[in-house]
Amino acid sequence: MLITRISDLSDPALDDYSRLTDVALRRVSEPAGGLYIAESTKVITRAIAAGHRPRSVLLQEQWLPDVEPLLAGFPDVPVFVGDSPLLERLTGYHLHRGALAAMHRPELPDPRDLLRSATRVVVLEDIVDHTNVGAIVRNCAALGADAILVTPRCADPLYRRSVRVSMGTIFQVPWTRIDPWPDGLSVLREHGFVTAALALSDSSIGLDELAADLPDRLALILGSEGDGLSKRTVANSDLTVRIPMRGGVDSLNVAAASAVALWATQAGS
Repeated sequence: MLITRISDLSDPALDDYSRLTDVALRRVSEPAGGLYIAESTKVITRAIAAGHRPRSVLLQEQWLPDVEPLLAGFPDVPVFVGDSPLLERLTGYHLHRGALAAMHRPELPDPRDLLRSATRVVVLEDIVDHTNVGAIVRNCAALGADAILVTPRCADPLYRRSVRVSMGTIFQVPWTRIDPWPDGLSVLREHGFVTAALALSDSSIGLDELAADLPDRLALILGSEGDGLSKRTVANSDLTVRIPMRGGVDSLNVAAASAVALWATQAGS
């Protein structure tokens, strides 16, 4: 490995890790920068297994043995090693999950390429909380979604917090952005999907009704944390579906709702 033991923070090669606040990291990780940050050896392992290429790695000395086998195929990738106080000054937080890696972003596929072989798809419309995005991705991996489509204003699934909450499962569930939206509903229909908007509506059916007569191809559409799905999306979806509630509660957190809906509509259920 190309190991550099850092003693100060002036090296421009460390800029990828500088002050990893939410705002600063978004500037680093947006597609224009071509990078995202993978946190922990587990997440880095899954990213590399998915074919993603590291640009550099940042860690404390004791984690070198864990990282060395991961970088066997990348002998030219620099590894920056520093003590805990120095790394905390650099990143802005305590680095306690082993390592960080600046990873090159892969090119996103065309939605049509994902839909050809999929039967269960989840669409995230304007979900802006990175924790919710990561939790939904993990639910998709655990409960059998074949692909995830995110709308233009949805939070980045490769944002550090999203990746961490997903436990790295974002690297095993194919995903891409669908743009424009909600005009992209037509792309789903072209591929034979029944579109089901999860929303409260006078015309909605219960999730149990949908589960009793599942279509071969189903796209579950989840909306933003505050306002839910847009009126255009609901109006142009094939079905509007609600999760039956008790106790005077009208809705669940969007990540919880995704788990319930995916479990109820698993292929073969």
